[in-house]
Amino acid sequence: MRKTTSKTLKAALLAGAAALGLAGAAQAASLAEIQESGTIRIAVANEIPYGYVDPVSGETMGAGPDVAKHIVEQLGIENIEWVTTEFSSLIPGLQADRFDMVAAEMAIIPTRCATVIYSEPNTSYGEGLLVPAGNPEGLNSYEQFAENPDLTVAIMAGANQLDMFQALGVAENQLVTISSNADAISTVSTGRADAYAATGLTASELAGQSDAVEVAEGFTDPVIDGEEQRSWGGFVFAQGNEELRDAVNEVLAEYKQTPEWEEVVTGYGFTDADVSRSFDMTTADLCGE
Repeated sequence: MRKTTSKTLKAALLAGAAALGLAGAAQAASLAEIQESGTIRIAVANEIPYGYVDPVSGETMGAGPDVAKHIVEQLGIENIEWVTTEFSSLIPGLQADRFDMVAAEMAIIPTRCATVIYSEPNTSYGEGLLVPAGNPEGLNSYEQFAENPDLTVAIMAGANQLDMFQALGVAENQLVTISSNADAISTVSTGRADAYAATGLTASELAGQSDAVEVAEGFTDPVIDGEEQRSWGGFVFAQGNEELRDAVNEVLAEYKQTPEWEEVVTGYGFTDADVSRSFDMTTADLCGE
């Protein structure tokens, strides 16, 4: 038996530690592996109209899923395994390889670009406010919360509205964090918060579910550092999965030139302005590259 020196033992221990580290790291499935298996795992956050499960049919629907279905078919992938999770779990889920792709129309912003990779934009959308019926505080902008420290506003955990309010100088004690859109109506109608900040499409959808709340009329998108705050949503992938992202981008670029894509998006309430403005920005622009 060869004698083991301290140097050899140290090298062995380092190699073992490295191997354990590699084994513990989640590795996203490649495009080739997904195509070979015939199944791709796609996550949504159950947020109408972006990506959700229809409570009656059980079908996964929305601007993200419907476009994703077309893309997946064009890539020769037969099955989609849909995963529903909270919005704040979408990025951690990608990083932990719980799914291969997110189709929640998640806004493309630099802080997220640092941890995941995006497709080119699929949609564009503006902001909004859900308020109690009658809008007793007369709210129609995010800036009002910075001007009046007595006002409170609810935001969803992980949503980019947090960045907007922080940039506007709204105090932390004015922000009420909720886990999902499902909690917004009760949070606003019971007075736990004076309003719920979300995209205009989300606010409109929630307002249609209850007479106790409504959309703030005359709302104006926030302006931060001289720029109107509008979001561009795309499909999201784990870092290192550029091959899958690039394949999705190729199909998406072609699909966005068709009337079928426009019908999908406008069918979920996106306006003509939303459709046209989805072409205004690239992911590189939005990530600050």
